[in-house]
Amino acid sequence: MAYNIDQFSKITGINKLLLRTWENRYSFLKPERTETKIRIYSDELLVLALNTKLLLDNGHKISKISKKNNKEIERLIVDIASQSANIESKIDYYINQFIKSGIKFDTHLFNLTFKECSSKFSMIELYKKIMLPTFSKVGLFWLSNKMNPAQEHFLSEMFKQKIYHQIDCIQTKGNKGNWLLFLPPNEYHELGLLFSRFLLTHYGYNVIYLGSNVPYSSLNHISSSQSIKNLLFFSVSNFSKKNLDTTFENLINYFPKCNIHIVSNVEKNNLLKNNKIKLIKNLDDFIKIIS
Repeated sequence: MAYNIDQFSKITGINKLLLRTWENRYSFLKPERTETKIRIYSDELLVLALNTKLLLDNGHKISKISKKNNKEIERLIVDIASQSANIESKIDYYINQFIKSGIKFDTHLFNLTFKECSSKFSMIELYKKIMLPTFSKVGLFWLSNKMNPAQEHFLSEMFKQKIYHQIDCIQTKGNKGNWLLFLPPNEYHELGLLFSRFLLTHYGYNVIYLGSNVPYSSLNHISSSQSIKNLLFFSVSNFSKKNLDTTFENLINYFPKCNIHIVSNVEKNNLLKNNKIKLIKNLDDFIKIIS
């Protein structure tokens, strides 16, 4: 995957002036150039830059980092993860490791990283502090195409497998009522919805989970056969946000007595004035509702 300097700067957190300065002064993080002299950064440079940012944040000097080879830098990174008392540094380390596993399609690295950080954080903390920032960096969660789609899918599917496993490990039977979870037509960003399923199951609810890209006719069928007290859906893609009015109209028609919850970054919508529709702004808001 190739990145221009703007994309590279946003993902790594290193401003463009520094990137240019290091390139000229140390020949460090030196990208290829197109025929028109535009900088093009590779996946390998992205990994190196993420590691460099973490080292800088932990007191290392760029003048010394730039003289080290990749193996030496990796050793310094591992030392930060194992020895640093700074929790933020450990979190940044895990985020970088997950991004690296996605870039390299490295299942072994992903599993090792997940095992290590899950021993230090609860599943809720891991999701808030590590999973979401990881996807924020790679641009997956809010539809910014900064990674190859295959890399995005790899990371997403690996995290989904872990969440499914956590759901399977919950032994208690849900008896607090039914929640219906789905994504509307042409909405495919399922990770947040799946984690909502984990939370609801964890707090003792029964979940009817339909997944992504659910046609309205399927929702109509559910309404005629199941008693649904609450439903939750995410609206992230531009298509589903443009069609929110249609989605709300169908839901209110099919589930007139149901509490409707939506997770989205939409602007204020007239239908949100309906007291049956609740806009959830963050994970803590949702946990307050269900706990």
